[in-house]
Amino acid sequence: MDTKRVTAGSENTSDITQNNVSENVVSYKTDQEEFWAGEFGNEYIDRNDDQNKILPTNTHLFSQILKSTCGIETVIEFGSNIGYNLMAIKRLLPLSDFSAIEINAKAVEILKKRFNNDIKVYNRSILDFAVDYQRDLVLIKGVLIHVNPNELQNIYEKLYATTRKYIVICEYYNPQPIEVNYRGNTGKLFKRDFAGEMLDKYNDLELVNYGFIYHRDSIFAGDDLTWFLLRKK
Repeated sequence: MDTKRVTAGSENTSDITQNNVSENVVSYKTDQEEFWAGEFGNEYIDRNDDQNKILPTNTHLFSQILKSTCGIETVIEFGSNIGYNLMAIKRLLPLSDFSAIEINAKAVEILKKRFNNDIKVYNRSILDFAVDYQRDLVLIKGVLIHVNPNELQNIYEKLYATTRKYIVICEYYNPQPIEVNYRGNTGKLFKRDFAGEMLDKYNDLELVNYGFIYHRDSIFAGDDLTWFLLRKK
């Protein structure tokens, strides 16, 4: 695909940071990145900013996942949006150190405020993230489904390189790769066996646990996502 150029609000997406704010022109490699960095990404935030509904469900979800782990002191999320996943994990692991990669500038500002700037934020595409140091837990939830399929191997390599112990993948599952129309948009949502592809790619990864979030759950209804907890041997 052709490279897209957009103006990225007030956040310098080539720098990490909790504090650096400037204006910058950003080059995106794929249409999907531009889609989430721009107006659609902003509208997504407005549609899904419901703390009373989302945070309890996420806290329940991660309590189920984290009970199969130990020794998690550092956490990073690939594609954090406004932080409801990390907020839930922080409830369960309040002493851990948190980082996030997020392409949308509006989401980054909200995320920082919710963590009182006590979080390292990389305001950039996960395709442009350069692994700096390993974390105990690497999370990606509802993001791989929106990545250009041609870039998945690149993302798998970053997830693997960034983790010291665990990877959590929580996405729409399908045994074979398929594309699904997403709110009237084509080329923006893809289902497949993401965790299985990572297990096939890396011999030292093992499946620890997995589960499903069902939209008809009477207490903690979710978005029909399947989660997988992987561990480096």
